[in-house]
Amino acid sequence: MSLIKPNWNGPDTVSAFSTLRQGGVSLPPYDSFNLGSHVGDDQNSVRTNRTLLVERLQLPQMPVFLEQIHSTKVIKLPITNTSSLTADAVYTDQPNQVCLVMTADCLPVLLTAEQGNEVAAVHAGWRGLCNGILEQTVAQFRCPKTKIIAWLGPAIGPKKFQVGQEVVEQFCKQNMQAGLAFKRDPNESGKYLGNLYLLATQRLNQLGITNISGGEYCTFTQHDQFFSYRRERQTGRMATLIWFADK
Repeated sequence: MSLIKPNWNGPDTVSAFSTLRQGGVSLPPYDSFNLGSHVGDDQNSVRTNRTLLVERLQLPQMPVFLEQIHSTKVIKLPITNTSSLTADAVYTDQPNQVCLVMTADCLPVLLTAEQGNEVAAVHAGWRGLCNGILEQTVAQFRCPKTKIIAWLGPAIGPKKFQVGQEVVEQFCKQNMQAGLAFKRDPNESGKYLGNLYLLATQRLNQLGITNISGGEYCTFTQHDQFFSYRRERQTGRMATLIWFADK
């Protein structure tokens, strides 16, 4: 199973990864390491892939898989009521609790306290990012915001994330600096190309978080490595996950 590890200076007790599309059992167009059960893939294949994830990464337990709806809701682990898993971020201050989000163009963000005793995973599509999913997640942390380390996982890149004027306006209403993250699409009138990595960095910087890495991938163009909803529509999902062990 192929993986990406954050290129950050995270604590030794913290483990973090993003999966790639190879290494599983799913058939096209979900080939092959699809972890999403909501995309039309054979459910037995998804269960097998999730079991492989636990075994190969030696996870302390099967992760909670959220029902992501581009909201600003954050779930805290451990969770007792598994009947309501509708959220777009997951936080924990307990060891061996795996925080996981799934993406296929949207931006996954991992957060950890410098001490390694608080972690979170965030599904930051443009709607959630604009409406404050990062802010809501960071608000869960007890440590000073300046002591949080962030990694921006694989997302659609700034040359392929096309949006309309209304998206630009929504971001600029929240933060005028967001205008720097959009450029006019030279190939289509009235359209813009947005930089999710820059938008997330701006929002994290506003919170006092400056220790940020990642942001070098494009899920749309790197088709051998990543699923991409905008490229294929019917496709699988990668996972980005983080947890910490007992010291």
